[in-house]
Amino acid sequence: MQLAPVQLPQHLQRGLRPLYMLHGDEPLLVQEAADAIRGAARTQGYTERTVHTVAGAHFDWSAVLAAGGSLSLFSDKQIVEIRIPSGKPGKDGSTALQQVAQSAAGNDGTLTLVLLPKIDFQAKKSAWFAALEGGGVAIEVQPVERGALPQWISQRLAQNNQRVVGGEEGQRTLQFFADRVEGNLLAAHQEIQKLALLYPAGELGFEQVESAVLNVARYDVFKLSEAVLAGQATRVQRMLDGLQAEGEAEVLVHYTLSEDIRALKRVKDAMAAGRPLPMALREQRVWGVKEKLYERVLPRLSTTTLDNLLHAAHVVDGIVKGLKAPGWPTNGWQALHRLAMELCLAAAPQRPVNRA
Repeated sequence: MQLAPVQLPQHLQRGLRPLYMLHGDEPLLVQEAADAIRGAARTQGYTERTVHTVAGAHFDWSAVLAAGGSLSLFSDKQIVEIRIPSGKPGKDGSTALQQVAQSAAGNDGTLTLVLLPKIDFQAKKSAWFAALEGGGVAIEVQPVERGALPQWISQRLAQNNQRVVGGEEGQRTLQFFADRVEGNLLAAHQEIQKLALLYPAGELGFEQVESAVLNVARYDVFKLSEAVLAGQATRVQRMLDGLQAEGEAEVLVHYTLSEDIRALKRVKDAMAAGRPLPMALREQRVWGVKEKLYERVLPRLSTTTLDNLLHAAHVVDGIVKGLKAPGWPTNGWQALHRLAMELCLAAAPQRPVNRA
């Protein structure tokens, strides 16, 4: 059974299931969902809890199976928590998890909670994943996308009876907050809690938020790709500066940008050869958020523009490996900035011309 995180509170009010699987790469939201399940379990008499962290291929799964089949000396109800940080239980783990799923329904005294990171498409087709999903409740915790982050912050402030002022200043405040915490929800949560300690319930002005909220953003090179394709020049500059400060490898940033350029060129060529856009995107393994971005960007990019971008990507490849190129910066990060901005400006929505 699949369940969305927003449905969890209502689900828990109706009663607990014996098996839950949480998977996702946003630690704060996974933690909160797990806490909600544990809290509901405690109110129903699950007072004992054992935690098993799967570390490596030689993990002893017999201890997990024994814990699920035994009763505590002090309680007739227990929580057995299985944490798999790698998301890969291995051959023995796959068999054990299938046994856990099979026995969960008949064990009223044990609530099993399986915690996993983000699971890829291939792992979701595995026997162990299907067994856990079919034998219990599976909750996939999705990250909060950048566009939804201001609203998420506003909702979290409201939980503390705080809110930003209305109008343009309020939007500016939320955008500033989002810029400072992008990619780091756990730190965002901590900053929101700090605001609750510093200021009373009610409205928060921009100056109050600006003085209190630290710059704790963490940038993902793959999110950089989305920002470039969305034509968000200011955000792209900020993300590149952040990636450089965090010590990200220049070659990885270059690979991400150049792979987008190559994929755009391949899709454009396929369309010119008569392939429908959806088919061309599938052939290039473009889907999800990027699929929508490609659909929007491709009509704006001429073949000449893409050829120029491919040449620029080739030049920057040499620069980040120590070569020099006439007319280009010798510093790798400066060259990456220029390449990213060339693609960003080519992909940016065209502003309407005021002919008044």
